Amino acid sequence: MGKIDVIFFIVIFLSANVLFSQEVLLSGRVTSNEDVENIHVINKTSSRFTITNEKGEFQISVKLHDTILLSSLLHHPKEFVVYQKMMEEGIVEVSLTKTTYELNEVVLGKILTGDLGDDVSAVEGEPITARKLGIPSYEGPPLTQSERRLKEATTGGGFVPLNPILNAISGRTKMLKNRIKLERRDDLMYEIRRSLEDKLFEMEDLPEERRNEFFYFCSEDDIFIQRCKVSGDIEILEMLLVKLQEFKKQWQTKTD
Repeated sequence: MGKIDVIFFIVIFLSANVLFSQEVLLSGRVTSNEDVENIHVINKTSSRFTITNEKGEFQISVKLHDTILLSSLLHHPKEFVVYQKMMEEGIVEVSLTKTTYELNEVVLGKILTGDLGDDVSAVEGEPITARKLGIPSYEGPPLTQSERRLKEATTGGGFVPLNPILNAISGRTKMLKNRIKLERRDDLMYEIRRSLEDKLFEMEDLPEERRNEFFYFCSEDDIFIQRCKVSGDIEILEMLLVKLQEFKKQWQTKTD
């Protein structure tokens, strides 16, 4: 091998090393018929991760030939390998498909005739539920959006579930728990106002422009909130009257 060939080989070798070690910030967007927020985007090669925003957008540092995994409970997981064109363009779009559960054909009971009276009398046994059919499902009260996101953040499959670990590290689980706590407090105060506001201000007047401020004052009292959860309307009304006196004293102090 001549001197020129050796130099050429060294140049190619060094260029390849630079190419493979180069790191870029890859911007991406997830498309799907389902919610595209909070999908985990994991660089399996470098053990880095991020999550998508409400538009399904994300950014993550990558090198050539890194393996990227996108994972969420609503979608089938999807992997792709970073190739040269992605590195040059710095952008990628990934389409995810909805997770579905399919059943073989089943017979749920007797064949119906179309006559409502005969068909109702022919029904036997306990009602069919998703659990009995082997379909993973939630059978409690309907979850709010924040509760669904918390459930997704704290559950996951596999030998070592990634969702609970990554969300605990990023602080997302704690943030969602705090959001749910505030939402439940707001719902409780809304019900109290709906049921007792008129009666309260018939007994003890307060200028209308101060009423929102008063109920916000009540909602900041953790002891008041906890007692309201286990009390009836009469007890809550008595507590509101006490809080109203406290509020008026503070209000008077500020105006003096």
